[in-house]
Amino acid sequence: MGTLYVVGTPIGNLEDITLRALRVLRECALIAAEDTRRTRILLEHYGIHTPMISYFEHNEPVRIPQILEALTRGDVALVSEAGMPGLSDPGYALIRAALDRGFPVVPIPGPSAPVTALVASGLPADRFVFLGFLPRRPGERRRLLADVAALPWTLVAFEAPHRLRESLQDILAVLGDRPMAAARELTKLHEEIRRGTVREILEHFTRVEPRGEFTLVIAGAPEETARWEEAEVRSRLQELLAAGMPPAQAARELARVSGWPRQVIYRMALALRGE
Repeated sequence: MGTLYVVGTPIGNLEDITLRALRVLRECALIAAEDTRRTRILLEHYGIHTPMISYFEHNEPVRIPQILEALTRGDVALVSEAGMPGLSDPGYALIRAALDRGFPVVPIPGPSAPVTALVASGLPADRFVFLGFLPRRPGERRRLLADVAALPWTLVAFEAPHRLRESLQDILAVLGDRPMAAARELTKLHEEIRRGTVREILEHFTRVEPRGEFTLVIAGAPEETARWEEAEVRSRLQELLAAGMPPAQAARELARVSGWPRQVIYRMALALRGE
């Protein structure tokens, strides 16, 4: 019976890989890679010639049985496009399937974009919540942000460059103007970690075209959040309504973070809309 090794690989700089990971990649019978082109660059750089197959979100139903069969004959290394498999990628499904079949699963620790951005952000790293990729649809994204708005822990999320501005607008509207950091191209030549408030980061990327995948690190809510002033509630409510959020949803989300009753905010929203 083989072992499934969950191998961390570089998130950019090819030097960021452990000696143990290189040994496992050389010695295993098969490598299951989310992005074979990117993994091939890594393997060629280190002179590794282990057979490789693709394993990504859209071929899971076909590949999982094949990889489980391969595990009956020898060890398999699972690698993500970058970083640790299983974090916002299809690795979880294979890991779960291997465990259910009784195969050993062994992690080979390596780079991780969420942790890399977090420790360099200047925000508290003793407790944090990883949100993965923020939802593509604005309504779902705002609902997720509202669900975590009152948490006192640092928030970490992924976002694509073409949605960054919209997401920052929603973060500002739902969470408020908190300290944050936006990290892109981590460990690469053009690495950038921009720190400031949500509004400052939004203003910057309104002027500058966002490029590269982003890891966002956002301060948690104050442990004792005071009741908002009416002017702040009205201002935030206007932003949510202007973004297209229905009055009932805006009232519900603001009530969670402002200390104001939902019905009061709802009536305020109707008044602002002239209803």
